[in-house]
Amino acid sequence: MTKKRILVICLCLCTALAHAQTPTEYTFREGLAADSLHRYGREALVTDQLTYAWFTGQFTTPAATDKNIGWTAIKADSAGLFKGRAIVNGYLYLTYEATAEQTALLHVSGHNMLFFNGEPHAGDIYRLGWLYVPVKLKKGKNELLIRCSSWAVRQGVSARLLFQEKAVILRTDDATLPHIVVGQSAENLWGAVVAVNASDKTLTDLHITAKLEGKEVTTQIPALTPWSIRKVGFRIDPATVSAKGSYTCTLTIRQGANGRALDAQEIRIDAMQPQDHYSKTFVSDIDGSIQYYSVTPQLGGSTTAPALFFSVHGASVEAISQARAYRSKDWGVLVAPTNRRPRGFNWEDWGRLDALEVLAQAKQQFTPDPKRIYLTGHSMGGHGTWYLGATYPGNWAAIAPCAGYPTLTGYGSADGKIPTESRSAAEKMLLRASNPSDVIALAGNYKGLGIYIHHGDSDKVVSVDYARQMRRLLGDFHKDFSYYEYPGGSHWFGNESVDWNPIFEYFKWHTIQPDSAVDKLEFTTANPAISHHYRWVSIAQQQHLLDYSKVDLARDKKKKTITGTTTNVSIAGLSLAVFNTGDVVTITLDGQPAISYTKTAAEWVYLTRSGNTWQVSAKPDAKQKGVTRNGTFKEPFKNRMVFVYSTKGTAAENAWSYAKARYDAEVWYYRGNGAVDIVADQAFQPAKYPDRGVILYGNATTNAAWNKLLKNCPITLTRNLVTIDGQQYRGDQYGAYFMWPRADSDVASVAVIGGTGLPGMSATEPNQYFAGGSGFPDYTILSTEMLKSGADGILSTGYYSNDWRIETGERTTKTGNTNTDTPKK
Repeated sequence: MTKKRILVICLCLCTALAHAQTPTEYTFREGLAADSLHRYGREALVTDQLTYAWFTGQFTTPAATDKNIGWTAIKADSAGLFKGRAIVNGYLYLTYEATAEQTALLHVSGHNMLFFNGEPHAGDIYRLGWLYVPVKLKKGKNELLIRCSSWAVRQGVSARLLFQEKAVILRTDDATLPHIVVGQSAENLWGAVVAVNASDKTLTDLHITAKLEGKEVTTQIPALTPWSIRKVGFRIDPATVSAKGSYTCTLTIRQGANGRALDAQEIRIDAMQPQDHYSKTFVSDIDGSIQYYSVTPQLGGSTTAPALFFSVHGASVEAISQARAYRSKDWGVLVAPTNRRPRGFNWEDWGRLDALEVLAQAKQQFTPDPKRIYLTGHSMGGHGTWYLGATYPGNWAAIAPCAGYPTLTGYGSADGKIPTESRSAAEKMLLRASNPSDVIALAGNYKGLGIYIHHGDSDKVVSVDYARQMRRLLGDFHKDFSYYEYPGGSHWFGNESVDWNPIFEYFKWHTIQPDSAVDKLEFTTANPAISHHYRWVSIAQQQHLLDYSKVDLARDKKKKTITGTTTNVSIAGLSLAVFNTGDVVTITLDGQPAISYTKTAAEWVYLTRSGNTWQVSAKPDAKQKGVTRNGTFKEPFKNRMVFVYSTKGTAAENAWSYAKARYDAEVWYYRGNGAVDIVADQAFQPAKYPDRGVILYGNATTNAAWNKLLKNCPITLTRNLVTIDGQQYRGDQYGAYFMWPRADSDVASVAVIGGTGLPGMSATEPNQYFAGGSGFPDYTILSTEMLKSGADGILSTGYYSNDWRIETGERTTKTGNTNTDTPKK
């Protein structure tokens, strides 16, 4: 054998041995733990002693000998789980020594969130198991700080690295897929899977080709920013599927129309018969993502104008499972929306918007009898029934909460409860933004609804005491409700927990009366942009923002009068549809002098309160606060929002901005099955994104999009300086959450997440704004001290006035700050 051949054989053996020894994954089994370091809940205030030390430069590398934090050694059990009291409401510190720079997927489960080499990433708090985040391992030590909750005692946290070389990966373990309904699915259907970009580059011109039973459809997908994950939609052609069954669909992702395949995966698509329960997908107007709802079809009876039963599911329940809990009825169709996820947003915030989207889709698809629309739900969906019933009383003929709790102040979840008491004026202002969640305060809205309360008397998950609480409340004023405690019933005692025949018999007795038949009404709202309209009245604008507004009115069609009282109403709208053109209608509100109004062709008349008097006015200007755009920091997170990160700051500032935008996108994906465009400030042009919400990261110094969107905003954030209504705070420790209406839109707004320097920017990283029901006013200026001492770190928070002025709005401001300069006038 020649020396040359021996050398070649040795090289091949070495290469094969190297490949054989390269691990495909690494499971973390040893680390350090520290407990009781943070308090996160369903509000804007958080405390976190570890991140406070980190963001203010006082953090030291964890060690078992560190007496300040109190780190202790911890080992995973045989299943790879770190658990126990050592990490409850604390942090888990793990390290990995890499021999070279390398790409991996980081898979952690059971945690709130984590920092990988200093960058934040979303947590898998519900242990769903499908959150795989691409990371670049640096040569040497790589560090993980994993934030853990109280759930860690029992369920534990697992962490591992999966090594791979592909730059683009399709993951199908969290797919959103439709059912093909045989004989009915003619058009292309939408599905969605997760696309992973494990590279330093933004990838554009990407396409996914879906091949199903010989039919191919190619769909262009949005750009994938570096080291990111995104749920992406694709179309499927079901034309050749003609029988019930499960079919293989191949997905191939390419760059360029004819580019090489970057990855390919298979998914299974189920075809159903028309009489089967099925799921239907659609493109959401909230963010452009692919969502779904499920249907229990009507069987038998007249299909003309059927009843519509709208059923909202409980925590951890998929919409299709909710639908399958019901037998088909011969007099109506049942539709189950998703709340964006099995846990989602407790049917509040974006869960509420999902319910409204699906209700509109169901009305279009099934053209139900508008008088026979009913609402029901179980557990968290029981809360959703109480909440959606009180918030939109005009939408339903009757509601039936099953095993439900009324409020998030009384019953929480992984995000905790909404606090009922404030420890400071600042916290009171923050919590006011949660007022729309309080169905007890909105309970008067139930007067026009039939209500059937259904609860097992032995429920250990949601105590029957909640049902009894609502029975007592309704007993004081409601004349049409039924109440049943199922003997021996646990939280779930079979399908009768929801598919309870007396509920549907009760529904049959109820219809939505026409507005012309209802001459007395009460209506309460805390936010007109959430709920402003009930029958023939609209609360178009408030006097005190996010406080409760109420009207109590009576109408006499013969005498042509409307009389009643209002509370916290600045502009009210009254429908005069029951009167004839030319009729003189006398309107008397709050005991003030009567207004004589001659009805014109317009159906609505608007009245504005000036001091203690009312006068006829024009319809409110859409540029002002009101029914379309009323503020709170969370409001811009809709209208297909786009995240805009900075490129004009220092390298560290820009890195923070992009990492925070990516982190928020990950959390939005995890909590809301969502997808969002992430773009650089220089690439953002308002005309390219008309009427879309914009989330801007950084400050006026670092983000080039600032002046395009916030030129006239009374809050200015620059490096080392925040100015609010002339008051200045100097230093790098200040952070801010605030919103501002887009000047070029009547519907969309801008939200700012940023700070005066890296410490202040970092202090905004806790993002409880995606927790359902959490309250964030129009603006909040904070310092890093919030992470140490809570409300004491809030400098200013409040609400703009109805014309978006800060000086005539309502706010609390911390005084006596040594870093505050008041400019001379």
